[in-house]
Amino acid sequence: MVMQMDYPAPVRLPSTAGDLTMPFSDMFKYCILGISVTLLLLALVILAWQTFKCCTQRHSTYTQQDTLNNDLQSLEEKPGTSGNYSGAPSTRVGDVNKEVYRLSRCLSQTSLSASESIQREEDVGEQVKIKKGQGLTPVMWSVLQEWHTRIVKGSCNPLFGDQFSCVLQEEKELNNINLRMEVRDFDRFSRHTVLGEVRVPLGDLNISYPLELQEDLQIPQKDLVGEVLLSLKFLPTSQRLEVGLLKVRTVLPEKCSDTALYARISVQCNHCKLRYQKTSAMAHCLVTIFNEVLMFSLPEFPLEQCKILVSVYETRLTRKSPKHLIGQLTVEKERRLEDEHWSLMMASVRQPIAKWHGLLI
Repeated sequence: MVMQMDYPAPVRLPSTAGDLTMPFSDMFKYCILGISVTLLLLALVILAWQTFKCCTQRHSTYTQQDTLNNDLQSLEEKPGTSGNYSGAPSTRVGDVNKEVYRLSRCLSQTSLSASESIQREEDVGEQVKIKKGQGLTPVMWSVLQEWHTRIVKGSCNPLFGDQFSCVLQEEKELNNINLRMEVRDFDRFSRHTVLGEVRVPLGDLNISYPLELQEDLQIPQKDLVGEVLLSLKFLPTSQRLEVGLLKVRTVLPEKCSDTALYARISVQCNHCKLRYQKTSAMAHCLVTIFNEVLMFSLPEFPLEQCKILVSVYETRLTRKSPKHLIGQLTVEKERRLEDEHWSLMMASVRQPIAKWHGLLI
């Protein structure tokens, strides 16, 4: 039996590029070509604009530096005269030498390169506190009011323009009230860095009418806001440290009566902070009694490389409210004021040693 089969004809490959045909019309091809040319022209325009902008910024930087140099020369030619604050409204107190220092510092800031200025861009915020001193020995301060300004980003000379107000009960207490303004470097992921502060005693000013003050930032200093009776005991066999919070002495708040205090205690060994522990909240009194002992298991590090951090916070008993930091203290071997308590703890192993410590903010 013979079967007849038909085989398909062999496919002929194109021999030249002209034999290749695209399955698109000529109109579609011209549209693709037009879009490509348009994108190329747009890229060239953006490149030219960025080049012009870079050249303009460099020219403005050089112009600003020349202006600052001329200001410095003119200020150096003038005699340095300093004035005292007379208390008149809208009075500005200035010293030529201080102005020269400010301009030179700003000149050093603007002389950085563009890449360094981007890396050193800072967010600056200001915190204003009104503190009142009590007639105790030693003098203890309490925060009457606290405000925060808005955040100014990437500026060597930030302008805030915020206004705050508070009500003072008695004018006789102005001699014991200070206005403290802090300038801080804002950090979104960590604690803010205090760049400097200004302290103004309200008793030395005539605040019956608006005043304008100009002061230089000073090195930040901490104020005594209370005392903490702390007990320490070291157990060498189990490598444990017992921290007892016995009493906290602070100034009573004048406004709220439902406030409470609690402490957060942590131990840091070789720059590694262990898990913190919190005490229970107690009603805020002149002397708040806790009598709580917290146990910490220490790693295999020498005890001299450890330090104890105690933070006291204020909160409300009746309703939920954000915590407010009252003060902090640190106990470690390297600190001179706390070396006595640390030495007594090491000399009396397995015995609790209690001692008062200052609570600072």
